[in-house]
Amino acid sequence: MPILQSDLESCLSTAFPSGKIVVIDTAGDNDHYQVEITCTTFEGLSRIQQHQKVYAALEDYDIHALSIKTNYISGEFHE
Repeated sequence: MPILQSDLESCLSTAFPSGKIVVIDTAGDNDHYQVEITCTTFEGLSRIQQHQKVYAALEDYDIHALSIKTNYISGEFHE
């Protein structure tokens, strides 16, 4: 079942409150997304571990296609 972009953004914001999150609906169908998350939570984790955290945050949702890009930053995040 598709997930609204706003619901996906809200879910990720809850899971990564200190992060900068960008969500793009790549096909315009609420079922194909690209997410970019930059967060201090990812510091010291491998890319696989970072992506596992994202998948864990979305475990209640069935998303057909999800492209994930994660980054970490040291210290407090500043936009």
